[in-house]
Amino acid sequence: MSATATTAIDPYAAAPASRRLLFRLNPLAKLAAPVPAMVALIFTRDLVTPLAILALAYAVLIVGARWTLRTVLLLAVAVPVGILLVGAGMSLWVDAARVADTPVLLQLGTWSLHAGALQIGMATGLRLGAIAALAFIAGLTTTGPDLVRATVQQLRVPYRVGYTALAAFRFVPRFGYELDLIRQAHRVRGAHGGRGPFAAIARWGGYVVPLLAGAIRHAERVALAMDSRAFGAHRDRTERHLVPFRRRDVVFIVVFWIASAAILIPLFPWTP
Repeated sequence: MSATATTAIDPYAAAPASRRLLFRLNPLAKLAAPVPAMVALIFTRDLVTPLAILALAYAVLIVGARWTLRTVLLLAVAVPVGILLVGAGMSLWVDAARVADTPVLLQLGTWSLHAGALQIGMATGLRLGAIAALAFIAGLTTTGPDLVRATVQQLRVPYRVGYTALAAFRFVPRFGYELDLIRQAHRVRGAHGGRGPFAAIARWGGYVVPLLAGAIRHAERVALAMDSRAFGAHRDRTERHLVPFRRRDVVFIVVFWIASAAILIPLFPWTP
């Protein structure tokens, strides 16, 4: 097959492919670009470095991602709230003897919360938030099939491994669909009605057998479909949907590495 194909289109995608920057990049480029910054964040101990990396990740997502309600709630609500909760929780675990020379912010009987403990906790929360935001660069703009195709085409992962994992991954939405049908059928028949924990246990128990039966039927159909296409008969397969690694992917990786280095090197994040 010719290697001059256009950007791959996932036939199973829930929404049409976006023309924004991150959706036009190879999944491996979006995974490789944040890796150095994610590794460096593990060794940071200050507040400024993870905050700067977090701002960089948000800038990339604002420019290159598709903004939906779920994306807005994730980045504007879930990540900040998670940082605050983790920071507050970790500050409670800090040894008071290590931060005894810092001002006391809160005093409850014999227990006191020092400013140094809060700083250490918030630094931990910011580190985790920055790492999560960097992971969202690929996570929010990459489909599972495209990632599998990229690993098979560029990393030479055996297609038997990649596409078997992809077939297993597609069982999840299928289970959701089957569970919804079973619930509707039980409602129509009035089975396992009532309220309370015992009624809920009875309802969920009634879902198990038909859900397993549907899963077995679906697995048999998938296995027959793969056998009919001679899956695993040869070392290589012709790819219908190509995910090429272009010059723009190399440029994105290099530019992101340079931007990360411009933040990390002056701040010396590896210094305690």
